[in-house]
Amino acid sequence: MALPTEKPSFGVLDGVKVVYSAVEIAAPTAAAIMGEWGADVTWIENVWSGDSMRDTTWVKEMERRNMRSISMNPFTDEGKEALRAIIKDADIFIESSKGPMYARKGITDEFLWEVNPKLVIVHVSGFGQWGDDSQVNSAAYDLTVAAYAGIVAQNGSADQPMNISPYLGDYINSLMIISSSLAALHRVGVTGRGESIDMAMYETLLRVGTYYMMDFMNAGITYPRPGARHQNLCGIGIYECKDGYIGLCLYGVSQNKYLLETIGLGELWGTEDYPEGTSALWLSSPKADLIQDTLEAWLKTQSKHEVQADFVAHRIAAQVVNEFPDILAADHVKARECFIEWEKADGGRVMGLNTFPKFARNPGAFWRPMPALGADTRDVLTRAGYAPEEIDALIASGTVKTDDGD
Repeated sequence: MALPTEKPSFGVLDGVKVVYSAVEIAAPTAAAIMGEWGADVTWIENVWSGDSMRDTTWVKEMERRNMRSISMNPFTDEGKEALRAIIKDADIFIESSKGPMYARKGITDEFLWEVNPKLVIVHVSGFGQWGDDSQVNSAAYDLTVAAYAGIVAQNGSADQPMNISPYLGDYINSLMIISSSLAALHRVGVTGRGESIDMAMYETLLRVGTYYMMDFMNAGITYPRPGARHQNLCGIGIYECKDGYIGLCLYGVSQNKYLLETIGLGELWGTEDYPEGTSALWLSSPKADLIQDTLEAWLKTQSKHEVQADFVAHRIAAQVVNEFPDILAADHVKARECFIEWEKADGGRVMGLNTFPKFARNPGAFWRPMPALGADTRDVLTRAGYAPEEIDALIASGTVKTDDGD
């Protein structure tokens, strides 16, 4: 089907232009979310195989909707000038590469600011634009960045650390890219001067993973990997019921009292070990093993949904661990329209996430399915000021490619 080329007016970022050159998840998802919020997004893909996300069957349709695709090599002389033409009226340019690759190839911040001094430039890499050269120039993926940041070492069992799946490090960085980009864009509105952001993905994960690292840095405390439980509190984690699993987060005075009474340990409440007013059942407390063992044994005799209903009624945070079919069948999920269906560029149908969060006055929207590689090459270059014969020359030189085989 013919895709629309004029973005309709919608969303809180209507009027913001975003250009990005990256593959897979962290940077592209940031651009995709901004596109769902109303930004006009241009996706620069290489002239060979394009974004590796195209190798997926379904997720690409969600992660690359609401954007235009230009297939281009930005590192030739002609490509560099084409990039400058494309970003001359952009608000945000995001690139993801290994260390300062763009600068090494001649695309410095100053090179881009010459044509757009208000541009927000976001450099996304595993380990940053500067520092120890061997680390800066290391290949980086979600897992390796999380491993370096120490967050992998905090998850898993006593026997083995565990990855934070699926691609959680990438998706957390997507949100940091969005927030830092928009913070910088706010500042541009105040000063009129562009900004350059060095987004080292491992540093984002350091920010996520220092909750317990603070105890280590300041008191030398290292908590063991908790597996499916909490590092230092009873009643927090994933527990087995007779018909599945439930997630519990036990905290609070009335909550602790009710749980102990419910599992048959009410006599502990009000004692020297657990005086009335105890808000946290620490693993370091005298009867922690008894509490944990008794809770485990009791839950294995209970229905997960009944436990959830009862605990929630008594202000204990408890939710059944949902599998995919459970999520899709949930009344709450349906009521909030968390999933939508749309038509792909090839005419087929696909189901995926709706836009989040829910803005009351300027909601996000879906206006365009994922385009083919280079589907918008001519359109993007025309918008950048290129004449048809100039576009043909770029195609002939191999600097750009279209989806019609040129």
